[in-house]
Amino acid sequence: MEIFTWLADWLSYSVFGLTPDTRVANGLHFVIEDTSKILVLLVLLIYVISYLRASLSVDKVRNYLLGKHRALGYLLGSTFGAITPFCSCSSIPLFMGFVSARIPIGVTIAFLITSPLVNEVVVIMLGSILGLKFTLMYVAIGMLLGMLAGVMMDMLKAQRWLQPFLAEAYQQAENSNIQIADDTPVPSVTHKDRHYFAVNETKTILSRIWKWVIIGVGLGAAIHGFVPAQWFEQNLANGQWWTVPLATLSAIPIYTNASGVVPIMASLINKGMPIGSTLAFCMGAVAVSIPELIMLKQVMQIRFLGAIAGYLLVAISITGWLFNYYY
Repeated sequence: MEIFTWLADWLSYSVFGLTPDTRVANGLHFVIEDTSKILVLLVLLIYVISYLRASLSVDKVRNYLLGKHRALGYLLGSTFGAITPFCSCSSIPLFMGFVSARIPIGVTIAFLITSPLVNEVVVIMLGSILGLKFTLMYVAIGMLLGMLAGVMMDMLKAQRWLQPFLAEAYQQAENSNIQIADDTPVPSVTHKDRHYFAVNETKTILSRIWKWVIIGVGLGAAIHGFVPAQWFEQNLANGQWWTVPLATLSAIPIYTNASGVVPIMASLINKGMPIGSTLAFCMGAVAVSIPELIMLKQVMQIRFLGAIAGYLLVAISITGWLFNYYY
């Protein structure tokens, strides 16, 4: 989009008076162009999605998932995770609500895993930075990981590893067979109401993620302009099998969301890091970070948490190996 390139040129070279093709100028240009492009596109997309979601009933979603065939439930849970703009910290309360509503634990886990990995923020950012093909692959992988996690947690009967207060709520709901009536009327929502809802949602979501966009783009600029390409070529660009799990494990101390990690992905790929290793690092940062595991510990016992973390580390590493092999 030429307008964002023009804006970056004007601010970098005219307003700040930097010399083109220097590290500082290239880094600042990268930050201005990508940040302005991402934020503008985010405002437009979040508003549209929120407007369409204005009349969505979470209770209806719970009831719909509860009554469906399990395989379809995994897909619906993962899809709902993909269309809701939640990071791990904000998806946990909804996870608790789903458990209390007696939605099968596998369907709930499919939502929980997919939600921080895939959302409309990621789609617009990946599409604008890395292109449509990579975006579609990333979305498909994120949803598949969520669904497979749901299958595995159901096989393990992981509901027995919830924290006691949540396990009790799950058991009570199961015993009482609570279900929301399908014929419950949904209040009509006017266009004005949808507009106000969309505006408030846009403000709320942007207030949570704008700093992550800037941090992510800033880190991407640092990698893009200041970290020598030789470092990546020597350490992570040779495609050896151990570089993928190493990239995944190295992301564990980091806490960011998908909107903050996308610019880092672009810079790592530009530096010569294989696409699979890059994907493993960034998905690990989003889905298996220590801060996220600490938050999940509030609703899960250690065995449940260990099962999810172990699954994600293995699944993400396999994903990285496959991408390195085919690309």
